Amino acid sequence: MKFAPTILAAAWVLAAMGPAAAAGDLKRGETLLTRDCGKCHAVGRTGGSPSKEAPAFRTLGTRYPIESLEEALGEGLMSGHPDMPEFKFDADDVGAIIAYLKSIQQR
Repeated sequence: MKFAPTILAAAWVLAAMGPAAAAGDLKRGETLLTRDCGKCHAVGRTGGSPSKEAPAFRTLGTRYPIESLEEALGEGLMSGHPDMPEFKFDADDVGAIIAYLKSIQQR
């Protein structure tokens, strides 16, 4: 029991870091998508896509569950048209992208 105060203090610090870490993931996800996808897709909560054929990312959840993109983002995202390059992200980036996409979905 003499470690209880230390454990409680550590838990408190980790809990306090949670929202900041989540905010960091959201920002990183937005940055990655803006850099790699923003030329064609609307990446934010508002605005149209620069390419009329490219769906706004805030509408992806109406087509399929956002979580279903995890594997494709990690293994290499390819589309059926030649204008879209292949993208492959590491696990941390995939998590950040998924978190960001979930945060902007239209309800």
